[in-house]
Amino acid sequence: MGNGLLLEIKGISKRFSGVKALDNVTFDIKRGEVRALIGENGAGKSTLIKILSGIHTADSGTIFFDNVEVVFKTPRDAQNLGIATVHQELNLVSSLTVSENVFMGRLPYKSGIVDYKKLHRDTEQVFEKLGVKIEPRTVVGTLGVAKRQFVEIAKALSQGAQLVIMDEPTSSLSVGEAENLFSVIKTLQASGITFIYVSHKLEELFEIADSVTVLRDGQFVQTKDIDDCTMENLVELMVGREITTLFPKVRAELGEQVLRVENLSRAGEFEDISFTLNKGEILGVSGLVGAGRTELARCLYGITKPDSGRILMDGKECFIRRPLDAVNQGICLVPEDRKSQGLVLKMSVQHNVSLTILSRLRKLMGFIDNSKETGTVEQSVSKLQIKTPSIRQLVGNLSGGNQQKVVLAKELLADPEVLILDEPTRGVDVGAKAEIHRLIGAFVQRGGAVLMISSELPEILGMSDRILVMSKGKIVQEFKSDEATQEKILSCAL
Repeated sequence: MGNGLLLEIKGISKRFSGVKALDNVTFDIKRGEVRALIGENGAGKSTLIKILSGIHTADSGTIFFDNVEVVFKTPRDAQNLGIATVHQELNLVSSLTVSENVFMGRLPYKSGIVDYKKLHRDTEQVFEKLGVKIEPRTVVGTLGVAKRQFVEIAKALSQGAQLVIMDEPTSSLSVGEAENLFSVIKTLQASGITFIYVSHKLEELFEIADSVTVLRDGQFVQTKDIDDCTMENLVELMVGREITTLFPKVRAELGEQVLRVENLSRAGEFEDISFTLNKGEILGVSGLVGAGRTELARCLYGITKPDSGRILMDGKECFIRRPLDAVNQGICLVPEDRKSQGLVLKMSVQHNVSLTILSRLRKLMGFIDNSKETGTVEQSVSKLQIKTPSIRQLVGNLSGGNQQKVVLAKELLADPEVLILDEPTRGVDVGAKAEIHRLIGAFVQRGGAVLMISSELPEILGMSDRILVMSKGKIVQEFKSDEATQEKILSCAL
């Protein structure tokens, strides 16, 4: 690693509608360094990334890149100077090939037509530098998330990027896929490429980062060498207070059996799934990406139909053909993708939260009782500590953690017996994560039952009473909470 500075950020500030997103942020990054950038949702990370990417322009402050003061007015300005950003929502064209995506806008021509032979050869050379094997002629839409990440990195490398910004790169990756990504980052780092690495998964920072910069409420807090950090220290720097436990597991009194699944199967997704769930219990479901966990949740909620098997609620077989049937039977789902499946982003917090109880809010003539809706939603927002200027705020303007709590509020208002949580804390900061875990604990203490799907093993181990491990569409093992370890779960999942 060289000693020279590649990036210097001095006094960067940015306002949106009078609200300060960044306030006099100053720090620098050495060439060849992997710098983690962390903070709660709303800390200013995304705004800073967009300024460095040329999407936004700072209101004040200066940026020096390779010892030269720069101003990015467009994303192209940043790319031309050697800054590439791999966004959480990947910027690829699914219908084009890998090669066409890697060299988009820079395709080689010969005699007026695309020279595909050279295009594919150049793409192969880029992937050789990454140490990754991906066929250049493959249509991107057929690739999994991990390989799409590598295509984005290859595109950055082909543009001569000196600084690669990665925003939540492992949010949808399995443990093995994340390890492959870390290997690629270390390979590129050895060649002198610098990284800004944004992640809510603090545990992985100790594996990949050299140093960490913490933002809080739009302000710079501290930069530290990763070797001088602990998990507890990072959490305290992020939230400005000590969080005694990220997994406030409560031991609720187990009641009678509420859900029973017998030999449930759906071709190509899962096979012969059987389990029980009692009142007051959190049943964790672990496994690698593609193990069939989300597909099982969707079937239990009536989004898809099983080919065979039975679902019983309170000892009686129930036939769930659509989500409304599931809700009427006392089953609610918090889906893994809140933005596309759990929320209507262009509607207000109020109208999102009340979606599941509209039938209760109707007057005699069929109109919604607005005062009753407002009172109910305000009570729910207060109870779940949702941070919003008003319940009339568009839900799309909230931070990720608060959006997730809006989804929870919506489902809890339906008063379910069984709450299915699919990746309940994906993409939310540690403070919001602890609050969501507290809400889950309060729900089971009231006699609710939770089926919790999570790719985060500390969450599964910290919150569950029992743990099911799925692999290739089947339940391969069941553990009691005091029997399970990360090593045991991974061994079964693999």
